[in-house]
Amino acid sequence: MGEADPPKTFNVHDAKTQLSKLIDRAHAGEEIILSKAGKPYAKLVAFEPAPAPHRQPGRFKHLRKDVPSDIWFAPTFTDEELDAFENKAL
Repeated sequence: MGEADPPKTFNVHDAKTQLSKLIDRAHAGEEIILSKAGKPYAKLVAFEPAPAPHRQPGRFKHLRKDVPSDIWFAPTFTDEELDAFENKAL
């Protein structure tokens, strides 16, 4: 490590006063170690979002294998209930 290299370890008090600069350094790819009483406590690194999962149509088809197809179109209301619902004043 050369003398021109900036420090990579900061105590919590120093980190609080320089947080914005430390975030910029971490975003640039550096790993910043935060220490408390001389012991490493945390690592500040750039955030890398998780990749979006690959979408695969029909991958949950097995979950509906035991569901009878006639339930999708079976009437759930009687004709009287539907008439009452449709004719209800708003």
